[in-house]
Amino acid sequence: MAQSKQALRSRIKSVRSTRKITKAMEMIANAKLFKQRNLVEANRIYTDRLQESVNEIVARNPGVQSSLVRPKQEGQAYTMVFCSDLGLCGGYNANILKEARTLLKKDDPVVLVGTSMYSSFRNEGFRLLNEEPISSDHLSYDEIKEYMDRGIQGFRDGEYASVQLLFTRFINTMTFKPELLQLLPCEMITPEQTDDRLEAETMFEPDAETILEEVVPMMVKTVAYAKWMEATTSEQGSRRVAMKTATDNADELSEELMLEYNKARQAAITQEITEIVSGSNAV
Repeated sequence: MAQSKQALRSRIKSVRSTRKITKAMEMIANAKLFKQRNLVEANRIYTDRLQESVNEIVARNPGVQSSLVRPKQEGQAYTMVFCSDLGLCGGYNANILKEARTLLKKDDPVVLVGTSMYSSFRNEGFRLLNEEPISSDHLSYDEIKEYMDRGIQGFRDGEYASVQLLFTRFINTMTFKPELLQLLPCEMITPEQTDDRLEAETMFEPDAETILEEVVPMMVKTVAYAKWMEATTSEQGSRRVAMKTATDNADELSEELMLEYNKARQAAITQEITEIVSGSNAV
């Protein structure tokens, strides 16, 4: 019985130590989530307006001739995938890999951002363009710009049929959804598909083609950066949920172990009393 109590004490101590770690990680993830969410919201206005401007130009010039605005064709898709550098974030990375298996072709070029899934994508047989893992936590706009410029140039040259992003959309603090977003070719829309703001007369200078050749690459790189921020926000949200669940499980397990320990302790006391009474009766 003494050994059982000692084993229970050791398990209780271990669970409580683990709980301290998971609780600390939950608090850190919550602070990072709040910070990242503010950055995403601040950037969303600019990104949305830039996309609206491109859509407006395309809608007002249905016959525009641009290498970046054309119907989608068959061919290779250049894809940038966002995952995390660290684990312990629930199904965040697993869901991205699952979506990649479903939506991406193994021989299409992929730029993987995030170190934790680099080996998994390699083992799955995906064609990764980056020979070394790219850190997601320390990614800069210039790095995203460099990789997206490569995709845009390949699209212009006809090497790639499309440029797209695979990321995790942040819906709310409890919900995150993997999503594949096509950046190129730009969707060809008509004025009937847009809202009433297009009723106002808009003039383009020097001309729609020249503007699109400059604005579309800017839009593609800006959206890619915005979706990376949204993906990191989803990562922190997923980690916060995972660590909160782990903390709650640790609390529950600790209570169960304490109950077992108290039962074992009570049984040991009862056994000692029984032995004392038996001994006194024998005398």
